Parts: sequence; C-alpha cells; structure tokens
Amino acid sequence: MNLYMMNCELLATCSALGYLEGDTYHKEPDCLATGVKSTWAWVELLPGLPVSVCSVPEESVKDLIRYLRHEDEMRDVRQQLGAAQILQSDLLPILIQHRQDKPLFDAVIRLMVNLTQPALLCFGSVPKEPSFRHHFLQVLAYLQAYKEAFASEKAFGVLSETLYKLLQLGWEERQEEDNLLIERILLLVRNILHVPADLDQEKRIDDDASVHDQLLWAIHLSGLDDLLLFLASSPAEQQWSLHVLEIVSLMFRDQNPEQLAGVGQGHLAQERNTDMVELEALRQREMAEKKTRALQRGNRHSRFGGSYVVQGLKSIGERDLIFHKGLHNLQNYSSDLGKQPRRVPKRRQAAQELTIQRRSALNVRLFLRDFCSEFLENCYNRLMGSVKDHLLREKAQQHDETYYMWALAFFMAFNRAASFRPGLVSETLSVRTFHFIEQNLTNYYEMMLTDRKEATSWARRMHLALKAYQELLATVNEMDMSPEEAVRESSRIIKNNIFYVMEYRELFLALFRKFDERCQPRSFLRDLVETTHLFLKMLERFCRSRGNLVVQNKRKKRKKKKKVLDQPVASGIVPSSPEELEAVWPSMAEQLQCCAQGPELSLDSTVPFDAASEVPVEEQRAEAMVRIQDCLLAGQAPQALTLLRSAREVWPEGDAFGSQDISPEEEIQLLKQILCAPLPRQQGPEERGAEEEEEEEEEEEEELQVVQVSEKEFNFLDYLKRFASSTVIRAYVLLLRSYRQNSAHTNHCVVKMLHRLAHDLKMEALLFQLSLFCLFNRLLSDPAAGAYKELVTFAKYILGKFFALAAVNQKAFMELLFWKNTAVVREMTEGYGSLDGGSASRRPPVWSPEEEAQLQELYHSHKDVEGQDVVDAILANLNTVPRTRKQIIHHLVRLGLADSVKDFQRKGTRIVLWTEDQEMELQRLFEEFQDSDDVLGHIMKNITAKRSRARIVDKLLALGLVAERWELYKKRRKKLAPSSLPDGEESLKDFCQEDLEEEENLPEEESEEDEEKDEGSETEQAQGSTVLSTENLGQSLHQEGFSAPLLWLQNCLIRVADDREADGCSQAVPLVPLTEENEEALENEQFQQLLRKLGVRPPASGQETFWRIPAKLSPTQLRRVAASLSQSEEEEKLQPGLEPKVPAEQGPEKEHQEDHQKEHRAQALRALLLARKKKAGLVSPGEEVTAGEKEQLKVAPKKRQLLDSDEEQEEDEGSSKAPESGAPGIQKKKRFHIEDEDEND
Repeated sequence: MNLYMMNCELLATCSALGYLEGDTYHKEPDCLATGVKSTWAWVELLPGLPVSVCSVPEESVKDLIRYLRHEDEMRDVRQQLGAAQILQSDLLPILIQHRQDKPLFDAVIRLMVNLTQPALLCFGSVPKEPSFRHHFLQVLAYLQAYKEAFASEKAFGVLSETLYKLLQLGWEERQEEDNLLIERILLLVRNILHVPADLDQEKRIDDDASVHDQLLWAIHLSGLDDLLLFLASSPAEQQWSLHVLEIVSLMFRDQNPEQLAGVGQGHLAQERNTDMVELEALRQREMAEKKTRALQRGNRHSRFGGSYVVQGLKSIGERDLIFHKGLHNLQNYSSDLGKQPRRVPKRRQAAQELTIQRRSALNVRLFLRDFCSEFLENCYNRLMGSVKDHLLREKAQQHDETYYMWALAFFMAFNRAASFRPGLVSETLSVRTFHFIEQNLTNYYEMMLTDRKEATSWARRMHLALKAYQELLATVNEMDMSPEEAVRESSRIIKNNIFYVMEYRELFLALFRKFDERCQPRSFLRDLVETTHLFLKMLERFCRSRGNLVVQNKRKKRKKKKKVLDQPVASGIVPSSPEELEAVWPSMAEQLQCCAQGPELSLDSTVPFDAASEVPVEEQRAEAMVRIQDCLLAGQAPQALTLLRSAREVWPEGDAFGSQDISPEEEIQLLKQILCAPLPRQQGPEERGAEEEEEEEEEEEEELQVVQVSEKEFNFLDYLKRFASSTVIRAYVLLLRSYRQNSAHTNHCVVKMLHRLAHDLKMEALLFQLSLFCLFNRLLSDPAAGAYKELVTFAKYILGKFFALAAVNQKAFMELLFWKNTAVVREMTEGYGSLDGGSASRRPPVWSPEEEAQLQELYHSHKDVEGQDVVDAILANLNTVPRTRKQIIHHLVRLGLADSVKDFQRKGTRIVLWTEDQEMELQRLFEEFQDSDDVLGHIMKNITAKRSRARIVDKLLALGLVAERWELYKKRRKKLAPSSLPDGEESLKDFCQEDLEEEENLPEEESEEDEEKDEGSETEQAQGSTVLSTENLGQSLHQEGFSAPLLWLQNCLIRVADDREADGCSQAVPLVPLTEENEEALENEQFQQLLRKLGVRPPASGQETFWRIPAKLSPTQLRRVAASLSQSEEEEKLQPGLEPKVPAEQGPEKEHQEDHQKEHRAQALRALLLARKKKAGLVSPGEEVTAGEKEQLKVAPKKRQLLDSDEEQEEDEGSSKAPESGAPGIQKKKRFHIEDEDEND
C-alpha cells in the first residue's frame, strides 16, 4: 500500500465524520454508526486482496477503531490518519463541541487513546532495520503534532469537566462505563504527556515556553491538576493511583527538584557562587585565547617562515622530524595530525544521555512548585503507600516500580531543598524502603548482565533505582542535622540497620566493578560516584561517633560430602609382589575350599556396592573387585567368597564374577586370579585430603553452598581497601576526564575518593598511570586551572610522589603503561620479588621427560579399558613424585592427549526426575524417621532409588515436609556432667544418655562453637563449679526481676495452645516482644537457655528475627510447659514462710539435701532403665514385679507431680510434709522441659 496516497476507504470514512466551518464543526448524521456489517469481515475472507478492493464504505468512528486494530506491522493506517491530520481537524473539534453526545464522545476518546499511544508501544522497541526505523520516526513526528494540537485550554477543559462529573458519582452510582471513561481520560492525558519533545524543531532556550510547558499550562488553567491531587489523596480512588503517579512523573520529566524548590525566592548564595566560578573560568579561558592569538605571527608569509628539525623526535624513517610551520605551533604538534580518525563500532560506542533538564517558563515553574508543595502535604504518603501495596501484591504492570522510584527521588529531593520536613515523606523513609530499592537495584544489575539485548533498558531502570537510593541517603543525612532529637534518633536507627547489613555495603563495589559505559551513560557514573561519596562520609562519621561498630558478615562455605572408604583400603593394605602372593595362596586355598564345601554362606548382610555413593551401581564393579582383593589380602577368605557371590547376583551380565552355574573349584580359581590381578585403586586418605584442597572446582564430590553468617567489628580502612581496585579507579578517571562539564561537587567527590586511596591507604602507586598523567597535564596547562584548585593540588601531590619513587625505582616509568593492583603496588614500593617468598613451596614439581613418557604409556594402555577411570589407573601405577589428580589431568591436556579437562570428569547419578511412587516413599520415610536424631541419614539408607543428599533435601523442601534446611541437620545430644550421677551409677550413664533433652538443631558452625564451650566447661565442672540446671532456671530468673517476661511467656504458650485446639492445625508462632522489658529478657542468656529447655526454637540465622513456638508441640504439651512456669511463682511465695536457719546448722542439712537429690535422680534413672528393658523384652515378668514395683513407688509420685495441675501439686506438697514435720524442709526442684514418652514411642 502506498502510504503517500490515502486509502479510499479511510478517506471516505474520515470525510463522513463532518466538516469544520470557521470555528464550528458540523458532524454528519452517520458520524457514529452502529451497524454490525463491518468491512473487516470481508478482509478476513479475502486476506490476500488489498483493502480498497474488498471493502464497502461505512462511515463511523468505530470503523476507524477497527481499521487501527487490523493495521500491519508498518502501522500504515496510523500513518495515513496522521498525514491527514484527522485528530487536529476532526476529532478535537468533535471532542470540544459535541460532548453532549455521550456515545460519540466515548468513541472519540477511545479513538484518540489509540492514535496517541507511544511509538515504542506500537513497534515494541526502536527498530534497527532502516525501513522500519523510518516508519517509527514518522509515527513519532505525527505524535509530536498531536501534542502541539492538544496544547489548548479548551480541550483539557472538556476533559477536566467530564472527569469532575464522573468523580462526583459515588461508588454505588458509578457504572462500569463510567470507570472505563475515567481510565481512558487518564490514559489520553498520559499519552499526550509521554510524547518526547523535538528539540531540533522547537529550538527553545531556557526560560522559554516549550510545547510541553504550554501543555502543562493548559492543564493548570483547566483545573485538571486539582483533580489529579484529589485522585491521589482520596482513599476511595486508590484504583487510579498508578495512573496518577505516571501522569505526575511525566509532568515533571524535564525539571530539577532543587531548582524548582528555589523558584520565586531569589538566587541563593550558593547558586551565585557557582555562577561566579563558571563565569570566572570562562573569562580566564577567553583571556588565554586572546593572549595566544596576539603572540601568533601573521599568515602573510606562512610558506616562507622556514623549516625546523626537531631533534629527538623521529619521523617515519630513521631521521629526525622536519617541521614546516612556525615554532609557535610546535606545542600543538601530534603524530595523529592529518590521519583519518578510527571509527568506533556502534556496539562499543558510549551510551547517550536520554534525559535533558531545562528551565521552563517562570509561570510554569511557579505552578509546578505549588503543585509539589500541595502534593507533599496532602497526597505523597497516601499515594506512595497505595502504589507500594499494588507493587507488592502484583496488581501493577511490568516495570511500574520505576514510577515509584522516580517519585521517591524527586519529591524527597524537593522536600529536602524547600523546607525539610521528614513527616511529609515518612511513608518512604524506612528500612523497608531501603530494602525494596536495594532489591530492585540488584535485580536490574543482574538482568543487565544476563539480558544483553535489553541491557540499555535495564541500565536505565538501574539509574532510576540508584537515584532513589541516593536521595534516601541524602534525606537520612539531612535528618542528622535536624534540631529535633526525635528526628536525629530516627536517623541513627536507620543508619544502624543499613550499615549493619552486608548487602548495603557491598552494593557500590558491585556497581563499580560491572560499570559498562556502552550501556550506562555518564550521568549514571556521576550519580554513582556522588552516592558512594555520601555513603562513605556517613559511614565514617557513624564509626567515629560509635567508637566500635559491629556489622554482619556473610561468606559462602563449601561443605563436601566425604566419600566412605572401604575398611581394607582405610587400613592401608597394599597389594604384595607376585612371589609373596604365590607363597600365601596354598593356605588361603584350603580356607576357601572349606568354606565352599561347608553350608551355604548368608548373603543377606553383604552388599557389594556403596548405596550412598554418587557413582551409579552399574559403574561400581571395579570397586567391588578391589574389595574382594582386599579381603583376600587381609586373610578373610569367607568374606571374600561372600562378596564374590553377592557381586555375581548384582552384576550377572558379562560373567565378570563367574557364571551362575560355576563350580566351587572354578570359584577358587577365579579368586586366585582376582588376588594376583593389578587392580586400579583409589588414593589413600592423605593423598585424597591434599587433592581436595587443590580441586575445589572439580565435581567429583557433592558440594553444598552454605552462607555462613557471623558478626565482626567493622574497620573503616579495611572497607576502604575494597575500593583499591583498577576497575574502580578506571571509572573515577573516566568521570574526571570531563572535569570541565562536571559540577564542582562532582569533581570534589572524585578527588576525595582518589585522595582516600592515595593518602589514607598509602597507595599512591595505584594512580601511577599514563592516561591519568595525561589528564593531569591537560589540567595543569588549562588557562582556567585557577577554578579547579582542588584538582590542581591533588595532581601536584600525585606527581610529586611519582617522581620521588622514580628516583629509587627506574622501572616506575614502564609501570605507567599498566593499571595496577595492590600486589603490584607493594612490589613497586617495597621491591620486586617481595611477594614470591612463600610461593616456591606451593609450586607443583616439574615433569621430567621420563615421567612424561611413563604418563603417556599409562594413558594409552588404560584409556580403552571399560569400567575404570583412566586417571585413577594412572595414579595407581605411576612410580614418580606424588601427583594429584588435577596435576595429571592438566598435564595430559598440555601434552595434547586430551582436548579438555571436562573429558575426565566423573559421572554422577543420573536420576533427576521423581516419580509419584518415589515421592510417596520419601514422604513415608520422612514420617517414619522425623523424630529420630538423623532424619536424612535414615532416609538415604532406606530409600529405594539412591540419590544424593542435596537432591533429597531439595525434594523435602519442595514437598513442604520441612521449612528450612537446618531442620534436617543431625541432632546432637547434650553430654551428662560427671558430677550429676552418684558413685556406682556409671553403668546407667551411657544407656540413659539418649534420654537427656536434645539441644536445638543449630547449624554446623554454631555446633562446633558449642562443642568448644562444652570442652571448656568440663574443666570447670571438675573443679566443682556448677551451671544453672533446668530446675532452678525459673527461680533465678524470678529473683533477677524477670517475673513479668515469664508471665508474658506463660500467656503466649496458653494462647497458642487455645488457638491450636480451636483451629485444628498448628504452625510455628513467633514470640514478638512488644515491650522493652520483654525484649531485654529475650536477649538474656539465662532466659534463652530457659526457652531452649521449654522447646522454643531460636531464630534461624540470617532469615528470622524472633523465637518461635514450634509446630510439633501439641496443646497438651504447651499447657504443661505453661504450668511448669507457674510452679516457680508458687514456690517463691512459699519460700518466705520457711524459718531461717542458723549458718552453723545449715551445713549438714544442705549435705543431706544434696544426698537426697542424688538418691532421687538415681531412682529415676533405674526406673527409666527398667522401662527401656521392658520395652525391648529383656526383663522377665518376675523381675519386673520385684525390681519395678519399688522404683515405681518412689518415682511415680515425682513424675505425677510434674504433670499435675497447680492445686494437685499443692496438695501433694502438704501430704508429703506431714509425716516429716521434724525433718528440714526440702525445696522442690522444677522441670521446665516436659517429655512425652507416648509421643516418643
């Protein structure tokens, strides 16, 4: 279709709309047709024919909408309507003059929304093909004409009045058509404001009214800005919050918040100083150029000025350069003069700046300033909260969070520059906002690295997130200088949280290291440098005020699953020589013959393969053969024969272990062949350990990445050393090259960072680079260098340090050609070779020609053998200096015997998918062993389809059987103190060890720390010092003043028990302290010890904050635990009633009391031992009656007292005290951890 000739159907449809006569528009009677007989039904029947052949004229606005719906990929209908100026000549007059016709008005709004949609939305992206790019630019030109036509008060007056009438309706009176019309009006305003300005055509200067300014003024005169404020502040209109925020962001697209806040207040002193500095720099440059022109000679006799030989500067040949111009031009000479500049490919060109800030007309800026003030006071907090809720609940469209981040950065900057009031922006001034911005910034950063086609778009979004982060830091920094104490305290809390978390500190380092000027413009680098400067300044000031700062530290720890070595291999059995084997064989043959002729050996307990190994069962034949040989070498003939027969059942194919009908004599001969065969063996433990240290990247063992979270004392200089990298310094030098265009603050941020690295860290040599020195030369020779005093001072300081080093180290001049790291800097300053002192011992030994020949021979002889690993065979037969697997593999690749290291990777299990039966089996095994100490170990032993530990853990997490990985860690039993058992009860100690209460499932690192603490406490116990036991923890906490927290804990337990009984389901419930007293109690070590005894789970490291009541505790158990807490209170009340003892009389009574307690404990252990034996069937009924009755009579009342209610306990106490009135009162012990034996069974 010819786009320059309008289609007849489109022409007829547009002509049937009406005509404009003067200022009055006359619409045709069929301007809005409602017929169903559309021309596009014929188009669908005959898709190959042009539209003009198969269409019937039908005049209606709806037909134009249908035409747009079926346009081609070149947007031909849109271009023809734009060329005919249908919006300017027909649609806008209909909108203004015929708004009473509601169906026509709605249809015109629909058509205008379609016509004005952004060109990027029409084409998907900026086309790269020239023909499509031409169509894209044409559509963009028509959109700019639409924007200019809309810059009238009448059009926006109609839209504003219609929107006002619709908003007057309540939600119960408003119909679906009304909501659609509201949304279309907002979309139309959004589309018009979204059209970019044509700077080449407008050619407007600052303080002049551009088309965008005229549009904003029309919005102001029509009152649409007040309606936008109403929509933003009304709780009933939250559904339009994202539309309003998008319109507001487009209104302030070209504005600077700091400049906008100062409109109407005159020039500030800082702005005047900035203007004076810029004018002074321009004046100095102009004076220098005048002086240079005055010194230059005239051009009258330029060809007769003479020729000069420049000594020391070579020309193309070996002779000195001949200069044919005047001497005053010699300083501008360069070898590149006259050369064709090298063309930079498009993919390597620097990113272009897309945002251009300009000053609008004064009346427009005044209107925008007032709008910002009203928006902050009445709308900001409510609108931003609503938008954040839409984003978190995923009610918004993709990338709508960019409008949220723009509004945050703009309005917080305006508030900071106008009159700083933190309450106006309190919705976005929190740690959660920092976390939200940091998450999006990290996501954009990762997407920019992975999605290279859309890297520019991701970099633009990342710039918005960085601006928001910068403004959050600036606002918190401004709060530090507030006269109000509450504001400064809020700032301190926010900074404490931000500086503590590692991700916030590492963010800037990651952005600097991955800075790419092809995707990220220079403005991004400027904002990154300024934000880093602000963050470091705040962090340094915070460290000085605190003295010492403790921060979070995370590092990835690699856990390796050690392979289980066979017993013979672990014992160090090595094959003997053939002569020794022949001498041993006769005696061994007799044993084998006796075993073969005797009764049939039991094969049930012998498994010839390792079920937990990553190597599939089919590939473990060679290892089974080695195990048989090890048994023969150890003289274990029956075990060797049993292994042989078991292996024959597992691997019957190939008759590697003999046929099924093999005779005993043939079995003995086969065992003799196995004994004398040179089988490849695995490495010993020492070699394996050395190899594992070097082979961190090899996938021969299962590796689990575990993030280890710890705390450490923060050192500001250590953190600053992270910036001492060539990639970071390159980014700073790149920004410093445009020092003339940079602001004074930007240049100060660059110099301050470089000064920190050079002066504070004593690493001046990091800046010894030729490109930076060339920049210093250009700066020092700049006529306006007086305006950059800080830059000049720093340049002279670095140059002085360099020439001082060059006087000692002559190689410093060559080092100028390269960017350096800290190791090279140390060598330059301390002497070359200072870092190689300890490296010689770590170098692998050199391969001799004989060793290489032996390696090649072994490789060729074992590479084609099936069922064995080539490298393992070489390791077993290589008679040279001890080598590791990695060294052998790399040398094979270096010799050309293999193509890559990947050729020698060991194969793991290939089972990936889980069937339904396997999932049900896993669930059954988990339910069976979930109360055991090693849940994962039992599952791996009993599961049918053998899989790795990591796959089983992932599947348990996916099925929802466990919530965290640490729930599957192996539980550790708490050791019993030596003094807790009386003499003569050591026989019960080991048996009853498992009945002691279990500690929480802590990570491996914490468990190791606990073990160290336990080892240290054993010495203290030997000296007689005792730790607070479970029984007197509650009483000691009462005495220390924790009565209220204990009561709060008791109420929480009872409330959770009631909730679980009512709901019928249970889940982990956090203990959230709402008072400062409860929060201090949760930080107390004894209180935490009490919580562990009660079964309350501590917060998981790095993921949770509060202690949690686990889901496995039933309501009955929770009530028992709560009742045990109340016992301590009652006993405290009874304590004052006891008569005080005389110190002299107290000693024997105390000893008697301790003996009585030991006796009760021994009785309890005996009863527990008897119950266990009864359960195992080891005790006869007679023994049970005789030995059990006595113990039960003594222990049962004690046990019942622990489980009965408070009233029953008081009665028991009264009855027990009656017969012993004369005896001293024995204080009852309390138990805070109730174990349910029925549940354990």
